[in-house]
Amino acid sequence: MPKVIGFNYTLTNSNNEVLDTSSEHGPLLFLEGVGQIIPGLEEKVIGMAVGEKAKIDVAAADAYGNKNDELIIKVQKSQFPADAQLNIGDVFQVNQDQGLPPFTIVELQGEEVTLDGNHPLAGQDLTFDIEITEVREATDEEVAHGHAHGVGGVQH
Repeated sequence: MPKVIGFNYTLTNSNNEVLDTSSEHGPLLFLEGVGQIIPGLEEKVIGMAVGEKAKIDVAAADAYGNKNDELIIKVQKSQFPADAQLNIGDVFQVNQDQGLPPFTIVELQGEEVTLDGNHPLAGQDLTFDIEITEVREATDEEVAHGHAHGVGGVQH
């Protein structure tokens, strides 16, 4: 039976900038072996005990992947609705039925819009400072659903 593992974390990049932390929303729970967290972190967390702390470095390739230049595209503003307010940092879904990722506007230049379909953390080496808060056997329901449930059961 797989395990559910919970941990508090602070995520930083190679410039030591804090990108995310569990301090405001509590520990992250995941069901091992189903891809709920990035592979480079999961492989190092499995086997740790409650109360154990670690600083875990995860290379870009084992986190959100390296930047894929094929996911950076330029389109004309005319391809957006006429009343669209386009801003750098806006994220939107295109052709979701074709399995394309969300795209972020990264540059606006004249009538040209540059879009990036890479994960915002793609190409970045990451460091997680973690403390394990929970390790337990997964319930049958969690295994059936393919993810960990928080306190009180299902939280979809």
